[in-house]
Amino acid sequence: MSPLREDLSRRHFLVTSVVVAGAATLLATEPHLDFPAKPRDRLAVTSWPFRAYMEAPGNHDRDRSKPGMDAKDFAAMAVERFGIHNINPLTGHFSSTEPAYLEQLRNAVARAGSHIVDLGHGGRSFYHPDKARRLAAVEFGKKGVDMAVLEGSPSLRQDITGVPGGKEEVLGDLAEYGEKKNIVINLENDVPVGEGPFFLVAVMEKVRSPYLRGLPDFANSMNPSGDAELNYKGVTAMFRHVFNMAHVKTAYAAENGKVYEVDLARLFGIAKKAGYSGYFSMEADMPGDPFVNTQKLVDATLKYLS
Repeated sequence: MSPLREDLSRRHFLVTSVVVAGAATLLATEPHLDFPAKPRDRLAVTSWPFRAYMEAPGNHDRDRSKPGMDAKDFAAMAVERFGIHNINPLTGHFSSTEPAYLEQLRNAVARAGSHIVDLGHGGRSFYHPDKARRLAAVEFGKKGVDMAVLEGSPSLRQDITGVPGGKEEVLGDLAEYGEKKNIVINLENDVPVGEGPFFLVAVMEKVRSPYLRGLPDFANSMNPSGDAELNYKGVTAMFRHVFNMAHVKTAYAAENGKVYEVDLARLFGIAKKAGYSGYFSMEADMPGDPFVNTQKLVDATLKYLS
């Protein structure tokens, strides 16, 4: 067995459970991870707040006035600056998606004593009325799944673009591919139209795959209205379908400059009530220095998890 396969087998495996539906007994596979118990070991850092630094083709958020960072160096930075040994980078922040680079990235993460616990992947139009466009979106998602396998990530956070149009079942096709590769597909509540929390929950309940799961973001659903109660209800709904990842932030910074703050204590209470034992990723998407903002999130999260 190769070292990569040994690592994947150790950190990411499946358990088989018997599901009884009426009088019929069906064999179903469920994703399973042994999550760490110590609060700091449950923390991760995502590359999104550091997008101005990430050297990658097509990264339009790169700020050339700031020092550059290759994705291969991100895990070591998270360890050195924050004492966090888990990351969830975005594939859009990779300087290449070629196998040789992905192997270098995996090795760099291992040398840092870190792990990729979720992999963010850009979106295509899974809802497009043109079937060819929908199939192209699924194929793009499959490439993300394959990258997750190579990087030892247990899951892929798949972005979705477009306006829902009754074709959401194609996400089941991606989940089926993820199941074959032992990779969970995470859907994050993000843009209000195609990734609203209640809509995503409806999609997951329609597809009914244990490999299509929710990724609750603490503040994204403050967009566009700033309705805090609606945001908390959305996060609660997402936690009913969560697997391994949630995004922590103290506020949503809108494009119009408004900043909508959220109640971290209440949100961690929602996670606790849901029995969530997975990872919390620091996504400090506030104006200002992302290094300073991330450290503040780390400190706050450790307080609530302790």
